Amino acid sequence: MQILEKYGRDDIAWVFLGKTSKGNIVEFVESVQPPIPREEKEVIIISTLIGCPVGCSMCDAGGFYKGKLSAGEMLEQIDCVVTKRFGGLKIPSRKFKIQFARMGEPALNDEVLEVLKKLPHRYEAPGLLPSLSTVAPAGREVFFEELINIKNEYFAGRFQLQFSIHSTDYHQRETIIPVKKWGFKDIAAYGEKFHRDGDRKITLNFALGKENIVEADKLHAFFDPDKFLIKITPINPTYRAIGNKIESAVDPKEKALPYHSGLIEKLEELGYQVILSIGELEENKIGSNCGQFVQRHLNSPLKIAEAYKYKSIRK
Repeated sequence: MQILEKYGRDDIAWVFLGKTSKGNIVEFVESVQPPIPREEKEVIIISTLIGCPVGCSMCDAGGFYKGKLSAGEMLEQIDCVVTKRFGGLKIPSRKFKIQFARMGEPALNDEVLEVLKKLPHRYEAPGLLPSLSTVAPAGREVFFEELINIKNEYFAGRFQLQFSIHSTDYHQRETIIPVKKWGFKDIAAYGEKFHRDGDRKITLNFALGKENIVEADKLHAFFDPDKFLIKITPINPTYRAIGNKIESAVDPKEKALPYHSGLIEKLEELGYQVILSIGELEENKIGSNCGQFVQRHLNSPLKIAEAYKYKSIRK
């Protein structure tokens, strides 16, 4: 992996712009979660595709698609970070989280499954925790069935699966995620097969805009609170969100949902664990938060006032 540029700071996050051994340009992230020290938690977020064909309405990583990364190219991203950070492939952090979430819908690339099978053997990392975030694209049933097998064989109790759904309204969800995908009935049925006793709960993620519709009772009609949890995240400052006039419903300073009053309480009354996940605001300035994409920033004639403020450190 040749690092072309990087953005950030060591106590929060780095965004790397790199060229793989096959000549593909990718972005990947290394981050920590202050005040948790790196010895406790190390996070790497990798790309799985060259661009993304999904085109979610608030995500800057969509809008172009040039193909799939190989398993080797995905492992190169991880290797690059851990060898620079730890001097080898031994990761002493108590939690070593690898997220398949920077650029590309991971369920569209079968090579992701190969990477998952290699992780436990490649790295000496007792805290290894893979995390896969997906919109559940239709027609990928074989991928998801194999994911169950891999989780059970290698990562029982140590795998984080997230479905990004963003709205409980069918038509609004179609606008936000404009590809054919599983409905709630399909996701719920898969979750029943995926989740075993001792496993982490499956996450239903809402990147929550002011206009997003979230009906707690509709979620409860499909998703068992014993197997699913709800995560609510802000709409981060992205060019796509601004272009589509999407405003975040999350007030990060107050850690509240002023436009969805009572939603968290209603979900909790129904038995759900609810996580209001607000990262470091400085990550917006770095460009490392979910939905952000440095390459779009570099190519855009417009500039977002509250994001992408860090200068490139060229290699």
